[in-house]
Amino acid sequence: MLPSGGTGALKDFFMSSVYQINKGVGKPIEFKGLKGQYIAYLAIGLVVLLLSFTALYLLGTPLLVLLPLILALGAALFFSVFSLSKRFGVHGLGKFLANRNLPDYVKFNSRGVFTGLKVAESNLERQVRQ
Repeated sequence: MLPSGGTGALKDFFMSSVYQINKGVGKPIEFKGLKGQYIAYLAIGLVVLLLSFTALYLLGTPLLVLLPLILALGAALFFSVFSLSKRFGVHGLGKFLANRNLPDYVKFNSRGVFTGLKVAESNLERQVRQ
């Protein structure tokens, strides 16, 4: 409801409005301690557990065997996803897996790899000076 009175009262009404500032817009999402992609990992794991429970139940597995198995796998899923989230953080798991694929050293048997390279225009003057 707008205040009555004139343009001055209308101006005061809009000037005194409180606007919420969206802080942390670029931050990754967090839910119950899980950060970023670990929420998706947990959700995918729970869907896989649900589908495996359904498939095993339809195949005739007794519930006395099936329920403890699914509960144990669910507990292991929660424990592993929460421990990964706590250990690596938002981007740490991707960096860890990428770092594992880097070689310790690069070995060449000949200089042909380097002599066949093209020289960039900016580096040409430096190589001529030497």
